[in-house]
Amino acid sequence: MSVRVSLVAAARSSAVLAERFGDELPLDHMGWREIQYAAHALVPLGAAELRYCSPTPRSRATGDALGYAPLVQLALRDCDMGRWRGLTLAEVAAREPGAVDVWLADPRSAPHGGEPLLAFISRVGGWLDTRPVHDGWIVAVAEPAVIRAALVYALGAPPGSYWNVDVHPLSVTTLTGLPGRWHLSL
Repeated sequence: MSVRVSLVAAARSSAVLAERFGDELPLDHMGWREIQYAAHALVPLGAAELRYCSPTPRSRATGDALGYAPLVQLALRDCDMGRWRGLTLAEVAAREPGAVDVWLADPRSAPHGGEPLLAFISRVGGWLDTRPVHDGWIVAVAEPAVIRAALVYALGAPPGSYWNVDVHPLSVTTLTGLPGRWHLSL
């Protein structure tokens, strides 16, 4: 018995260079257009027995636009970035360059006063490991950061590899397996 979890990255709410930590913005015009273009490939995922999303406006809107009617899962929220919330990486690097270096180098650090990367990865992994275990299918719409954390956890990769994973808007990543034994399906 195993479960299949298809993780759909939320559509965009801003240009990549304008992304802010803890972005609570709704989908932008380009995000809505991307959903229209990708809907033919993504709507069939709505046949999954369980459909979830992270609590961000863009994740909920993406799931709703694709007809998933997803249930919000707080464990799928983005990493808590503390006092960096609302800032871009460039803004933080200009204000606290040493803190950014520590944050990028040490997954146990939280110079922003929020959640350490390691705790974020563990939280998302805990969500994966508590999904119903049966021959079933789950779809979840989440922020790219959440999907990166799920991949690092599922593959048992070093936490620092989180920074080497790119997740594009509306991409689908599928994990299959059982709690603690996940496989990436490409």
